[in-house]
Amino acid sequence: MEVLGYGGLWPKLAILLALCAVQGAVCDSSYLIGLGSYDITGPAADVNMMGYANAEQIASGVHFRLRARSFVVAQPQGNRVVFVNLDACMASQLVKLKVIERLKARYGDLYTEKNVAISGIHTHAGPGGYLQYIVYIVTSLGFVRQSFDALVDGIEQSIIQAHQNLAPGSVFVNKGEILDAGVNRSPSAYLNNPTAERSQYKYDVDKEMTLLKFVDDQWGPVGSFNWFATHGTSMSRTNSLISGDNKGAAARFMEDWFEENGGKSANSDDIDADEIPRAFCTDTGLPCDFNHSTCGGKNELCYGQGPGYPDEFESTRIIGERQFRKAVDLFNKASEQLTGKIEYRHTYIDFSQLEVTLPKKGGGSEVVKTCPAAMGFGFAAGTTDGPGAFDFKQGDNKGNPFWRLVRNVLKTPGQEQVDCQSPKPILLDTGEMKQPYDWAPAILPIQIFRIGQLVILSVPGEFTTMAGRRLRDGVKAELTSGGHGGNIHVVLAGLTNTYSQYITTFEEYEVQRYEGASTLYGPHTLSAYIQEFKKLAKALISDQPVAPGPQPPDLLDRQISLLTPVVMDATPPGVSFGDCSSDVPQNSTFKRGHDMVTVTFWSACPRNDLMTEGTFSLVEILHGKDTWVPAYDDDDFCLRFKWSRPSKLSTRSQATIEWRIPQSATPGVYRIRHFGASKSLVGSIRHFTGSSSAFVVA
Repeated sequence: MEVLGYGGLWPKLAILLALCAVQGAVCDSSYLIGLGSYDITGPAADVNMMGYANAEQIASGVHFRLRARSFVVAQPQGNRVVFVNLDACMASQLVKLKVIERLKARYGDLYTEKNVAISGIHTHAGPGGYLQYIVYIVTSLGFVRQSFDALVDGIEQSIIQAHQNLAPGSVFVNKGEILDAGVNRSPSAYLNNPTAERSQYKYDVDKEMTLLKFVDDQWGPVGSFNWFATHGTSMSRTNSLISGDNKGAAARFMEDWFEENGGKSANSDDIDADEIPRAFCTDTGLPCDFNHSTCGGKNELCYGQGPGYPDEFESTRIIGERQFRKAVDLFNKASEQLTGKIEYRHTYIDFSQLEVTLPKKGGGSEVVKTCPAAMGFGFAAGTTDGPGAFDFKQGDNKGNPFWRLVRNVLKTPGQEQVDCQSPKPILLDTGEMKQPYDWAPAILPIQIFRIGQLVILSVPGEFTTMAGRRLRDGVKAELTSGGHGGNIHVVLAGLTNTYSQYITTFEEYEVQRYEGASTLYGPHTLSAYIQEFKKLAKALISDQPVAPGPQPPDLLDRQISLLTPVVMDATPPGVSFGDCSSDVPQNSTFKRGHDMVTVTFWSACPRNDLMTEGTFSLVEILHGKDTWVPAYDDDDFCLRFKWSRPSKLSTRSQATIEWRIPQSATPGVYRIRHFGASKSLVGSIRHFTGSSSAFVVA
């Protein structure tokens, strides 16, 4: 199920690794361009997934692998910027700090926190435990070093690739609308915005995709990158397979299309454009309550239903393919070339006590302040893509006595904090909770990139549709003031460089649905962002530096992890790792586009070896008499790797590999293989492989 996209812009990057010349217009280049991509899948077992805060959502396999995709754009003798897009829920402040440390050791001051942006696509189907603040790692049993290292290593490697691939090239920009890939999941909050403001827009969500096309002077088109505002959560809170969700799927589809077609045409299945995701009550099938997203007064039964409902994998494919199809169209038609300077500005802001100057209706101005972080009662209600539990509901601006007592055991907010956050009833006063270390961030990065007429605003949270519009408009007005030119494309890169939950408008905050209750720094959070980003924009056009601001904390040495390590793996007597416990029938034949092949192997915990840049599952086709050639692996949408053990403490485990044979599969003889690594009681790791019997695909 999708949401039902109320939030800002989450980027999706498709690195198209074309190793041969491609037909296409090659223009005079003014930039150096480089692209890179690396595996960040992380631990595919035992680790809680990041996003839904559901303690029971534990990784147990792979839908398709996750990647860090990067681009570098540089002026030959001038500035450069790096944008990294992660198949992850969001960026992490600690991850960026450590990536910058590594880049500094390797390249000196060429890449710093100022000209490197790291963003997330917001999948809720990736391993958690990689953020440094307590509230974001509670359900993962604290910090998970494997998740963290996979991200830091993968980001560094993707940037290294992009740097090494730098070559003369051009960047083109194009825009277009997608009308059927998301809806507003909090329309009642959106309607609280001024009527005059809402009347300026046709939709209550942002339907526009902005795409960059990278063209190498020698090879032609080599990659694309786009922003489109839809929540990357077609996979539900009960899914346990690692997945890039609909945005990761769109990137994979784009890469596959480019490799197969050389960027010339798109051949994909027809989709009913009227199938737009909505939220319904699971017991009655009726729409949920408009204001509170409840069913009979309870939020647990209100779920968003994607176009493939009840099959969330199909919803992921459909929403991913809709984005992919529009990206192909924009890619093929992109003609506006980016030209001009590359510039950037970056600063850290303490959002817990920032003074914000606001205009008064009758003239003059007033000074207000942001607040230390806090989450409201509506936060615990969750949303239609992941409802909460108990008696919480969205739109609650009062709270209740019982949960206030529970809250006070952790931290009782003072009257100043209560007044500052009003009308939010505080459930968790996270900004003032410091034991055993910080529960929530206070110091946040804000950042602007300019590549010719494209401006990227890197924001460390999830902006609602109207909040994003106000920020873009404010920055664009600043950039075009004083005759500085009006042909500017401004995009928001949400969930970038760190994470601080939501940013709503002042009017949406008053309603206290999930997004308002999750706007950490009080009702003036958006105004603070607009004020500070306009300062960066002014510094950009006036060629002035900006102060670095207060440095955020590095809490790596204070992290606590309660996730138990792998003790050992074992098999039943007489059985070896990699042996089939359930094979395909002998002399079996399966049909393309119709059948699914399933094989189960005796396996070991996937945490023993993450198979980075490798695969747990592989489909091979027979060429000739005895040559097996790889056909599909963990990166393919049609292949699923499912890992299980009979009980939590069992040393025995099995891997089930499911291959849904695509219509495009080549007829022939196939087999399925499994790769893994087992751990002995003394700690040694031994790799193994297994293979199914051969079967025919017709």
